[in-house]
Amino acid sequence: MPDGQVTAPEPRKVATGPDYLTLDIPAPGEAVQAAEGVLWLRFTLPMALDHVNVWAIRDGEGWVIVDTGLGTPDTIKAWETALAGPLEGRPVTRLICTHMHPDHIGLAGWLCERSGAPLFMSRLEYVTARMLLADTGPAPEAGVGFYRAAGWSVEQLDSYRARYGLFGKAVRPMPPEFTRLSDGDRIEIGGDAWRIIVGSGHSPEHVCLLRERDELFISGDQLLPRISSNISVWPTEPLSDPLKDWLDSLEALKGRIPENALVLPSHGEPFRGAHARLDALLRGHDVALRRLERTLAEPKRAVDVFPSLFGRAVGEGVLGMATGEAIAHLNYLEAQGRIVRDRDADGVDWWARTETGETP
Repeated sequence: MPDGQVTAPEPRKVATGPDYLTLDIPAPGEAVQAAEGVLWLRFTLPMALDHVNVWAIRDGEGWVIVDTGLGTPDTIKAWETALAGPLEGRPVTRLICTHMHPDHIGLAGWLCERSGAPLFMSRLEYVTARMLLADTGPAPEAGVGFYRAAGWSVEQLDSYRARYGLFGKAVRPMPPEFTRLSDGDRIEIGGDAWRIIVGSGHSPEHVCLLRERDELFISGDQLLPRISSNISVWPTEPLSDPLKDWLDSLEALKGRIPENALVLPSHGEPFRGAHARLDALLRGHDVALRRLERTLAEPKRAVDVFPSLFGRAVGEGVLGMATGEAIAHLNYLEAQGRIVRDRDADGVDWWARTETGETP
């Protein structure tokens, strides 16, 4: 996470179109009604993706909160304003965290301690968060080897060593206990039944929520309106295939949520047309995989395929995520037998299309 503070953006109008609700985007500390009984809050992030959405669901005399924002003083200040203002000082009855990324759990411990509310998460997300918080350094040599194999320079590897453990700087200590959410569970909030739908790929066991009576879907990062979720391989599981997990999850979602569900995503704006967006994401990744395969007519390192996947320069601030996403696509193609890797004497992986792979 980059150093420095981010100035809160001025509220602006959501672009009007067939898929998006016409709503004012809430400034930090403010809230907008996104659906019956559901308030939309937004907090700033000090990075290129400059915001995260949080949802407050009316639950009797209180609120169920979904996600928290980063564990920073600015976010705490915005939360204090929101709790006293649009949330009317009413109690937080439960905190649900969709997954373990810092912009979603950063203040889970703070909010639970402040309110006395219990934390609800899936087991893998909770356990992974606790593991990462404990992993403060020094940087493991296996991680250095992972990024060396991807083609990182000596300077970039030194930066990895120096920055290792940043997860804990964006996440306050987690609550010592939680209530497990599993796929297919139904929970009651404010007299309504919400079905838990678990996806994977972006994170290990990502929780989404569907209010069945009116087809309202809180998607977290599993389904976003404007961008594709980051799907990355990390040094802790270098041979994993999260892209297959994510693509399978997208296909499964088409059978589990209504075609025109109102989607409340963690980034971007509320929108309708869930199936159309799922189809677009699936098509986009198929195109990207075919393009990547064509570029591997000659052997390349993971860092060499950035132009093929992203179509733009990759800065140092997102190098880790870009590398993880590139390796996710490469591992996917390798698992299908469409490409192979060869590690040279310097520990660098070179990827190339197989003879049975796609021709240019």
